Amino acid sequence: MTGDEALKGIEEAIVSGDKERSSQLVEEALREIDSLTIIQRGMMPAMEMVGDRFSHGEIYLPEMLMAAEAWNEVMTLLKPKMLAAGESVAKIGTVVIGTVQTDVHEIGKNIVATLLGTAGFEVHDLGVDIPASKFIGKAEEVDADIIAASAIMTTTMTYQRDILEHLMARGLRDKYIVLVGGGVVNQKWADEIGADGYGETAADGVRVAKELLTRRKGG
Repeated sequence: MTGDEALKGIEEAIVSGDKERSSQLVEEALREIDSLTIIQRGMMPAMEMVGDRFSHGEIYLPEMLMAAEAWNEVMTLLKPKMLAAGESVAKIGTVVIGTVQTDVHEIGKNIVATLLGTAGFEVHDLGVDIPASKFIGKAEEVDADIIAASAIMTTTMTYQRDILEHLMARGLRDKYIVLVGGGVVNQKWADEIGADGYGETAADGVRVAKELLTRRKGG
């Protein structure tokens, strides 16, 4: 099997959510291919494809989660080898993500966090029921580029506005890109509260994050 064939096989195994096959192919590929190449040319394209298919309704949540599990399984193999070799995936930015105060829904947020990680972001997932002050405190602590806030209910989406208001009150509004998303959120709401971006789907959220960060950095 050539290097390109091995990478294509890894991509297909992750897309199909086959953890055992993904791990087997990666172990075989490591005999000839370095870890970074496997991630950048085999694994990242797989998750981009999964995100795209999910956003177009071609696959559903179980398939998305299976692919994410396959990714994570493979990363447990690759991380020790990368550390030993002094390798690291190029980081494109840092994101603080969480579900807003009083909202305990996390599946959608978890998918976005996973896809952001596979796209090259350093992700700090705060979890659920997170007040505005904690989003901002963590963003300051890790020198984040992006704050991403999820809300699933009409009764909790107003807490997304709180994040913007807290940033403005502290003179930090221009420091961060603020993204919002969730089942009840739409572009009109994002515009109303002054958010920088909105993602209808997990894949949209990652795309918008990359576009806005590239624009800010003048890329």
